Amino acid sequence: MSENSRRGAPRASRSQGSHAPARAGAAQVIDAARLTDLIEPILTAMNLDLEAVKIAAAGRRRVLRIIVDADGGVSLDDMALASTKVSARIDAKNAMGDAPYTLELSSPGIDRPLTEPRHWRRAVGRLVAVRLTDQDLHSQRATGAGPASVKARVIGADQDGVTLEIDGAKRTYGYRELGPGRVQVEFGRLDETDDSGEAGSPGDEADEEDRNGH
Repeated sequence: MSENSRRGAPRASRSQGSHAPARAGAAQVIDAARLTDLIEPILTAMNLDLEAVKIAAAGRRRVLRIIVDADGGVSLDDMALASTKVSARIDAKNAMGDAPYTLELSSPGIDRPLTEPRHWRRAVGRLVAVRLTDQDLHSQRATGAGPASVKARVIGADQDGVTLEIDGAKRTYGYRELGPGRVQVEFGRLDETDDSGEAGSPGDEADEEDRNGH
């Protein structure tokens, strides 16, 4: 019998029992490449991207962690359905061997490095920190054009490159010109939203009328 639980970021967890007793002392080597080949077509059919397959030991169990993503994010319902389909496929092929394992599906956190065109596309509008490659660094040092590591807002991204806004100026980089990007947390933008919301709230008008004696 399987269990599903979801917590925090979109995540689905499923515990699987063993199908047959494992032989004592038998080493079970799990092929991550084979798992990827089994799992990826299922996720692709659901319009999900497979970002990573990780296998770890947890006592006598193994933990199979699968990270997926999609344009617009991954819903809890999609995560649960993907968990069911992936689990059934793995068990049908006995891809995790005889030992029990736990399957965990989750979406990437904010600390996931931006390395693929789809990562940059999904970061449009976000503030990122990114280091320029050595080639571009050498060029900038020679010309004094600017820093090698920058904070910039992602304006656009396609298969060829990324358009960044740096200090109000827009520049397009090819992916080979950029190292991994990191999305930055922007608390200030939340404060600005709160301030603008308070300024025009109906309660402010009511307080002004009370002060005027109306």
